[in-house]
Amino acid sequence: MLPGRLTPWKGQKIFIEALKILSEKDNIQPFQGIILGHDQGRNVYKKQLVGLVQQHRLGKIVKFIDHCEEMPIAYGIANLVCSCSVEPEAFGRVSVEAQSMNIPIVASDIGGSKETIVKEKTGYLFKSGNPNELANVIEMVMTKDYNLLKSIGFEGRKNVLKKFDVDNMCHTTFTQYKKLIESK
Repeated sequence: MLPGRLTPWKGQKIFIEALKILSEKDNIQPFQGIILGHDQGRNVYKKQLVGLVQQHRLGKIVKFIDHCEEMPIAYGIANLVCSCSVEPEAFGRVSVEAQSMNIPIVASDIGGSKETIVKEKTGYLFKSGNPNELANVIEMVMTKDYNLLKSIGFEGRKNVLKKFDVDNMCHTTFTQYKKLIESK
């Protein structure tokens, strides 16, 4: 699953290209790719994405879902979440959300995801903009043992609770402000 609003910098085209590469491999188990996000008026871009899916004959594999009221449920049914941004994101909420839901994440090696993912412990990084590398990482994850994937999800959840707990973040921020004020 690739969640996020439909916009070119979120990397939906990279995701589709990677799924095309995977679909052409003989030894891959059946899979579905879900692109979950609203076009927010970017009708032309959505038509481009749908056209790319049709061009690659991926209509039975790639599904578009415009909106989801219950993201925890969407994450809960995903075996893997991808964040394919081609421009750095300051935080990369998708990577943290996937980890918080015990789901392995594959994300671009740029921006906030590099900071929030513990490489190969809570998720995986791939070279931004490279559908071949994304396909290779997805394939590698697809071949992993179920228990290992569960363990990666568990480690992701621990990572989020440790680093992104709201109370801890507020306390740390308050402490830093206090130090700054006291040093003047």
